[in-house]
Amino acid sequence: MSMQIATRVDDEQAALFKETTRQLGTTPADALRMFIIAFNDYRGFPYEVRLPRNDVEPFASEREATEYAGRLALRMSDETR
Repeated sequence: MSMQIATRVDDEQAALFKETTRQLGTTPADALRMFIIAFNDYRGFPYEVRLPRNDVEPFASEREATEYAGRLALRMSDETR
């Protein structure tokens, strides 16, 4: 048995969705089906969902920012191995 799921979006978003799926070689229906399957498999959104942090402060110096970026790059590199 299958169930139909529908939602409403504004015309601009619908047109962009249709065009993007066309460029990807799929259909809006298949894209929604893939999202639902991924959502269920991940037991939630298949991507990170969060609110922006408002407590971010700038680095004290360019050197501090560069050192942070270097540590972050090394950590991310280790995680992909």
